[in-house]
Amino acid sequence: MAVGKEIKLKIKSVENMQKVTSAMQMVATSKMRRSQDRMREGRPYSDRIRQVIGHLANANPEYRHIYMQERDVQRVGYIVVSSDKGQCGGLNSNLFRALVRDMQAWNDKGVGAQLGLIGNKAAGFFRSVGGDVRSVLAPVGEKPVVSELIGGIKIMLDAFENGEVDKVYIASNDFVNTMTQQPVIKQLLPLDPEENNSYAHRWDYIYEPDARQLIEGLVARFIESQVYQAVVENGACEQAARMVAMKNATENAEKVKEELTLIYNNARQAAITQEIAEIVGGAAAV
Repeated sequence: MAVGKEIKLKIKSVENMQKVTSAMQMVATSKMRRSQDRMREGRPYSDRIRQVIGHLANANPEYRHIYMQERDVQRVGYIVVSSDKGQCGGLNSNLFRALVRDMQAWNDKGVGAQLGLIGNKAAGFFRSVGGDVRSVLAPVGEKPVVSELIGGIKIMLDAFENGEVDKVYIASNDFVNTMTQQPVIKQLLPLDPEENNSYAHRWDYIYEPDARQLIEGLVARFIESQVYQAVVENGACEQAARMVAMKNATENAEKVKEELTLIYNNARQAAITQEIAEIVGGAAAV
């Protein structure tokens, strides 16, 4: 029964694949917990320093940092945060789709874009579709380090300081919950005076030792925190998306195995019925 042997080989192949996807699901689950811990630990600091910068951008400081200066937009820059590995559903493709739409909206206004890429998938995507890529930081690894991340995006920050780009955005995935990851594109530079009720009253600050030294240090910490938080959030999204994708793959493999088993049983039953019919027919002829 050649057909039966072929089906049995397919069933065995599906079983082996199911074992792999099940193992990958368990690994992703374990890594997701650790990545979520890193994400939650960084959120309070990231949110608080964003509030401080929001107040500062709405105030009238003695020293106006170049990162606070609005200007006519001739060119924009994007820092794109992606995963290093695949097999995490539509996480990266959804982000790239949102990014391309945003780039197209600027392009329709006659504004070009430069790219600073973080992660293997972003590097691979723009290597295939093209784009003005100025820097690539890949791989990121599962435990990102702030100093390494800042080194990777310094080219984009320098481009803003030199007037080569007039706005810088950071594109990444925000972790909503285990089942939901949302692609977001946030303005990083110039520092955005967010519309918030807490900023309704504006006031001047007294700076010690001086405004320049304090603001430059604060702005540097802000950039570091936003980039680092985007990377760790994206890491948590990656592991959650991979866990869900591998869970779905394992369940689909089980369904395929059941269907193949049913086909094998039907084929085997048909072969046995045919053999019995041939035996009965031969005996009747004798």
